[in-house]
Amino acid sequence: MQRHLLAALVVLMVAATAMAVDNAGPAKGVVNINTATSDQLQLLPRIGPALAQRIINFREVNGAFATVDELVAVKGIGDRSLELLRPYLATEGSTTLTDKIRLPRQSRAEES
Repeated sequence: MQRHLLAALVVLMVAATAMAVDNAGPAKGVVNINTATSDQLQLLPRIGPALAQRIINFREVNGAFATVDELVAVKGIGDRSLELLRPYLATEGSTTLTDKIRLPRQSRAEES
């Protein structure tokens, strides 16, 4: 019985470690906000068609973003949104993100 309990505990520990590493891992790519298409921008968390188009319109009017921090000048992106997006953003290089990033929903208690 102890052997089975120990084996189960080891399996649980390995699974928990794998989940933690998977969730804490680096972004699986980035989106270059200076060259991305609407579809590429929509791979970012919480970016839909309207906000993607506002990003594109902003850069067409104002030129390339020098830093990702300038993204807060786009209506609909504030400091909090920027911090969620930051790991997936670039201003140089290729867009390498290929799958939609889905962030876990926060409970109301976590939002406060």
